[in-house]
Amino acid sequence: HVVRNGHRKDGTQRYVCKDCGKSFVIATNSIVSGTRKDLSVWEQYIDCMMNGLSIRKTAVACGIHRNTAFLWRHKILDALQNMADDVTLDGIIEADETFFAISYKGNHSKSKTFAMPRKAHKRGHSTHIRGLSQEKVCVPCAVNRNGLSISKITNTGRVSTRDLHHIYDGRIKTNSTLVTDKMNSYVRFTNANGIDLVQLKTGKAKKGIYNIQHINSYHSQLKRFMRGFNGVSTKYLNNYLVWNNLVNYAKESDMEKRNIFLTFVLATLKTAKCRDLSNRPAVP
Repeated sequence: HVVRNGHRKDGTQRYVCKDCGKSFVIATNSIVSGTRKDLSVWEQYIDCMMNGLSIRKTAVACGIHRNTAFLWRHKILDALQNMADDVTLDGIIEADETFFAISYKGNHSKSKTFAMPRKAHKRGHSTHIRGLSQEKVCVPCAVNRNGLSISKITNTGRVSTRDLHHIYDGRIKTNSTLVTDKMNSYVRFTNANGIDLVQLKTGKAKKGIYNIQHINSYHSQLKRFMRGFNGVSTKYLNNYLVWNNLVNYAKESDMEKRNIFLTFVLATLKTAKCRDLSNRPAVP
């Protein structure tokens, strides 16, 4: 719970979190500044994000318009992307890819230049092509056993060595061991980066102390999290990946995670505007 706590010498309002005791000020041009909403509304909003609530439910809980709830969500998640981009993994790291059908949701009415590249899918039906195809985006994911994770869209279809370099270069420490399935892309990637590699045969979940149980569990949790939103537009998918990584995989307590959200809300410069959101590429 955040309350006012006097002023600095320059007159800037100070706040203190009664839960953790930390004192802070709201940064100029931050996500919060200029929104004309009391800090208590933002706290309520963060609680909704911690619970993975939909835009509609969040808007009702916070007493704001659903369009405002949508914009706030991506202002916060854009800020969290900066934190996620600095995550590095070490120790025993498990890696694998997961796939999401491309969704063009939110591109039609807001863009004057967008043209649907394929026939629309009927609600509740799968993509037109079975298996891996250009109608699915690939999301390489890597986790270690300390609650750190990396996941991001890289391509459509099967992952390549170049895709692995794009997402993991400089983010996996050289004294680490990468555990994967039998895919040659990982062999070439680890050889180029001087990383130890342990590969498990298809259907074999363990090799000594090495296994892929953590990454399998991560994928299961991620899919459950995504199902709660009834379809996420691909252009916003990276933001939802970051959201899941913090709320569902990081090992910090719920209070610590809530304070991370609050810190970014109060201290991070705003990067997302309504027009910028609608004009993002349909596939990142």
